[in-house]
Amino acid sequence: MPDASYTPPEIWSHDAENGGKFASINRPTSGAREDKELPLGTHDLQLYSLATPNGVKATIMLEELLEAGHAGAEYDAWTINIGDGDQFGSGFVDLNPNSKIPTLLDRSGKKPVRVFESGAILMHLAEKFGAFLPTDHTRAEVLSWLFWQVGSAPFIGGGFGHFYAYAPEKYEYPINRYAMETKRLFDVADKRLERSQYLGGDEYTVADIAAFPWIAPFVFGGIYGEARTFLAIHEYEHVDRWVKTIAERPGVKRGRIVNKTWGEENEQLRERHSAADFEGKAL
Repeated sequence: MPDASYTPPEIWSHDAENGGKFASINRPTSGAREDKELPLGTHDLQLYSLATPNGVKATIMLEELLEAGHAGAEYDAWTINIGDGDQFGSGFVDLNPNSKIPTLLDRSGKKPVRVFESGAILMHLAEKFGAFLPTDHTRAEVLSWLFWQVGSAPFIGGGFGHFYAYAPEKYEYPINRYAMETKRLFDVADKRLERSQYLGGDEYTVADIAAFPWIAPFVFGGIYGEARTFLAIHEYEHVDRWVKTIAERPGVKRGRIVNKTWGEENEQLRERHSAADFEGKAL
């Protein structure tokens, strides 16, 4: 068992033997690790992703745009298996030097545009199609909640999720630290949703699209083992109402299964190229 009184060395060095579940892919360096081109489909929008909470933000946004009648939002979605290190292929790194999903290639203009980071993808699409991001006095409120989510995700995922579910050893201090912060974030959302239908106000916006994929799995269970019980998620009744309302939206139902590679077969859609791909899926 590791020494609980660990003292950091003067200069840190990477220990590949002590990296836990993701030791095989985590390194302190960036850049491509192999030459590997990305596939290309027929649509202007090419999405390279996986159905993690951050990846689902992008697919829900695209499906919501299509549901709202924006035909130009048709897209090809390609699975990037981050457990296998697909994000370190040269083609992916050319689009996203940070080697994280999701990543979008927009070929609709004179020159292709790369967009990486989930919040940037949501804003790019919202501004491109003039949807889910107001232009009046409520814009600042919506953007505040969008970036609240972007800033809070590392505490929930890399913080609480890692130490509670993935770390090779369980330690009380980091689990307590990030459990407290995750519950505080749920309390922030719950108090906001007590007096507002959606995070940004009366309308469904990119703020909700960004937050839903992170918050919903805690409400429904299915993320980080017994986290729903451990964090007493049932206490947040206004969050519960918000999650269950959004979960019934057709675009959300479709977006949640795109690039999903686990669970029941009829709840997976590893690649998405047209609306017909959803036929026979549990939505």
